[in-house]
Amino acid sequence: MLTKLLKISCTSRQCTFAKPFEAMPGPRGPWGLGNLYNYMPIIGSYSFLRLHQAGQDKYERYGAIVRETMAPGQDIVWLYDPKDIAKLLNERDCPQRRSHLALAQYRRQRPHVYKTTGLLPTNGPEWWRLRSQLQKELSAPKSVRNFIPQVDGVTREFLTFLRESSDDGDAIDMLPKLTRLNLELTCLLTFGARLQSFSPEEQSPQSRSTHLMHAAETTNSCILPTDQGLQMWRLMETPSYRKLRQAQSYMEGVALKLMESSSSEQSSLISTYLQNPELDRSDVVGTAADLLLAGIDTTSYASAFLLYHVARHPEVQQRLHAEARRVLPDPDQPLSADALRTDITYTRAVLKESLRLNPISVGVGRVLNQDTVLSGYFVPKGTTVVTQNMIACRLEQHFSDPLLFQPDRWLQQRNALNPYLVLPFGHGMRACIARRLAEQNIHVLLLRLLRNFELIWRGGTDADLDVVTLLINKPDAPVMIELRSRSK
Repeated sequence: MLTKLLKISCTSRQCTFAKPFEAMPGPRGPWGLGNLYNYMPIIGSYSFLRLHQAGQDKYERYGAIVRETMAPGQDIVWLYDPKDIAKLLNERDCPQRRSHLALAQYRRQRPHVYKTTGLLPTNGPEWWRLRSQLQKELSAPKSVRNFIPQVDGVTREFLTFLRESSDDGDAIDMLPKLTRLNLELTCLLTFGARLQSFSPEEQSPQSRSTHLMHAAETTNSCILPTDQGLQMWRLMETPSYRKLRQAQSYMEGVALKLMESSSSEQSSLISTYLQNPELDRSDVVGTAADLLLAGIDTTSYASAFLLYHVARHPEVQQRLHAEARRVLPDPDQPLSADALRTDITYTRAVLKESLRLNPISVGVGRVLNQDTVLSGYFVPKGTTVVTQNMIACRLEQHFSDPLLFQPDRWLQQRNALNPYLVLPFGHGMRACIARRLAEQNIHVLLLRLLRNFELIWRGGTDADLDVVTLLINKPDAPVMIELRSRSK
């Protein structure tokens, strides 16, 4: 038994006493054949569409670290303890991920279009080659602030679109509206192109805007079913892979057309990347497709949950409105970069609290590039490990009144909160490359919206808005909000 407990830690090269990987608690499935059956409709108690509920159940059954065998030889280790999460994410080498596997296959089968599989599925030095060149324009604060006039202009058009979409007293499902906003912003900032998504023509089911929105959601909804389990799509075209391929083919076609119309005179990410001697055109095509896929739904879903929380808490809304009035004394004036940098402390806290309760995904995934000890268990190199931040952020031991929406905790207790609990954009080298841009866009939206409207929740009071897991977390019901115009 002692020999089983004795493992070699590759980081310290010292003998470390650790419990064996096989002893880690968690579901293995009948006869060790895997727990994948438990996610199947009708017969299973879990669902890929409700991963947060499965995560909560596994925490209650097995504790703060769980080994789940999905299929023989395919294990996932789930982490709930922020100490383990910190150890996992403090990587020294290029972090490895096991995600978007079917998307990677689609792109590998099209070498005439793509040089790599893109930022999302690629690992190792090739990933870092791309990341190091692309992040210059997306991560530097000064570069991101340069987009504020464009973002503010489109957001003001969006408010007009909202006014035209309903009469006073009518409730609006905000999610499809927000999706149009973020589609418009993504195409403008990525390609320097306007799709005119708010126009009556582009709202039709046959329009390019509507097809793009549907293709992004379809792709995201197919990632988990193709990533997990037996992966029969590697041998034959399964229904999930077919849907992903068709959606990606459409998005790819639009991206190529928008790239062709992009010029060096236009201020856009793609025009900048095309001038970068370290990137070739195939690199830029993959980047354009990734930005379309990641930029539309992630920000839309996060914004929808944010407006839901704000609409349900009038006292929060009142303070937000006061801050919006300080930043925009005249609601028709442009929003300045200086104001966003210094004067929106409460706005930032409100977004942070919304992302604590409703993060973009359940957690962050890694493939271990070395043997590791987590919660006293030896975990071998090559194991897929996923953090359960959404569940950890709703536990009493980490946050007082964890299910309550309390933005003040980020103003009064921020230094006492573990920084590895709230990670909506990931962490470290593989954190979301467009994090600053996404947060900035949401701040502009929230300030503009609260300066001009009072938000009233009309989605019912029987239950909280819950989550559907389409790789990223989507509201499980319409986000019905009444917008009451404020006087100037």
